[in-house]
Amino acid sequence: MRRRRTGKLCVLMTQRVIYATKYDFDRLTELIKSRAHHAKDADRLQQLGAELGRASIVWPVDVPADVVTMNSRVRLTDLDDGGEVTYTLVFPDDANIDENKISVLAPIGTAILGYRAGETVQWEVPAGTRRLRIDGVLYQPEAAGHFHL
Repeated sequence: MRRRRTGKLCVLMTQRVIYATKYDFDRLTELIKSRAHHAKDADRLQQLGAELGRASIVWPVDVPADVVTMNSRVRLTDLDDGGEVTYTLVFPDDANIDENKISVLAPIGTAILGYRAGETVQWEVPAGTRRLRIDGVLYQPEAAGHFHL
C-alpha cells in the first residue's frame, strides 16, 4: 500500500499482491532483457516488468493452485459483456489465438499473470477500460507437478 499526494488530498492506493514462481520470474526477466531493443514491444515489456516488480516470488511447489502462472489454462468472464473465454497463458513464441494460447505480452496476458481465481483484473485499451474476472484456473503446471514447462 502506498500514499500519493494530489494537491491537498492524500489518496490511499492499494495494489493486490500477485505471485510469480521463481522459474517464471527468471524466464520472464530474460524475455524482457532479450527484447529490450525491440521498439514495437517497448510498452508491453515495460508493463510486464512493472507487474514482475510487484510480484511475490515463490518456489514452484509453494505457489497456490489457483494462481495464474505461465502455461496455465484459465476461464475468464468479461464483466462488461458477460462473454466467457478460456485461454492458456504462454510465452510469445508459443502464442496462437486459433488455439486460445495468448502471449504474456498481450494486454490480457500481462493483466492476468499472477492473479488468483475469483479476482478481477482491469486494464486500459484504446476503447476504455476492460474488466475480466478469473473464474478458474483449469490447469496450472505447478499444481500438476509440471515444474519446467
